Amino acid sequence: MAAKSGSNGGMQVDTDLVRELAEMLNDTGLSEIEVEDGDRKIRVSRTMTAIAAPVAAAPVAAAAPVAQAAPAHIAESAPAVAANALKSPMVGTAYLTPEPDAAAFVTVGQQVKAGDTVMIIEAMKVMNPIVAPNSGTVTEIYVESGQPVEFDQPLMVIA
Repeated sequence: MAAKSGSNGGMQVDTDLVRELAEMLNDTGLSEIEVEDGDRKIRVSRTMTAIAAPVAAAPVAAAAPVAQAAPAHIAESAPAVAANALKSPMVGTAYLTPEPDAAAFVTVGQQVKAGDTVMIIEAMKVMNPIVAPNSGTVTEIYVESGQPVEFDQPLMVIA
């Protein structure tokens, strides 16, 4: 399947399968996929990083057998994230609008009250409202609508 024994007894990796799995990560927003065939396993994973401003760049996928898993991308200069940032309570897809053609729940510079819905995170086909933990002004939004988010990933700052 994914790995074959070579004439020297070592494992040969099916690079086409690894590329296909890495593509699936990008298409599905998952952070890891593992395939097992008997005693052979291939795991493809990627690291998710917060983005300071909406950018149309996709995360780079890291592809390696389980025994040699290593990140393929290390941020050269990660943007500074405020210590009081509102963080994602779950893994899912962030939406800044209630519907595709609707106005955003909040924008940078907007005043919000504690309990106001500031975005939605879709997880397992369920839309979960994310509410402002405190009253204040939205000073930063770290995600863009439709972006996959990880647990504890900074989403925005309300100061």
